[in-house]
Amino acid sequence: MLKNAMSHLLGARRSREPGRTTGIGMVQLPLPTALTASLGCDAVGVPARYGFRLMSHLPRTGCVFADADRWWWIVPAGSDLDLDWPGQASYARGAYVPAVRPRLIHQPDSRTPYTPPIPLFLMVCQVTGVTPSWAPAGGPRVVSAP
Repeated sequence: MLKNAMSHLLGARRSREPGRTTGIGMVQLPLPTALTASLGCDAVGVPARYGFRLMSHLPRTGCVFADADRWWWIVPAGSDLDLDWPGQASYARGAYVPAVRPRLIHQPDSRTPYTPPIPLFLMVCQVTGVTPSWAPAGGPRVVSAP
């Protein structure tokens, strides 16, 4: 159990490091060819236990991938700028994620693969019990909810 928890922690840490796009167990989420991703793609992963709740409360959902452990939302590249994503969320640049055979579980009706990052950020904060924080680089990382 501890080994499994450590591998998840290290996987989340690796996905936040700038420029890290390859490694053992890393896979790039494949977007459907009919969709255009002109803004580039990153992904935000959350524990699978939050997946259905997030999906049902977001006003618009783009492509969502899932494996047994995490659900991954496709967001425009750079959606981590000035957003302090909660510790339970994993931010993956280039949509390279530490996952085992993630599958596409939701495809949007529109031609864009993106979930709007601000509503996603606010919902992730809400379900994880973290107060939203727009901290500049080097600022405090997460403020716990009372």
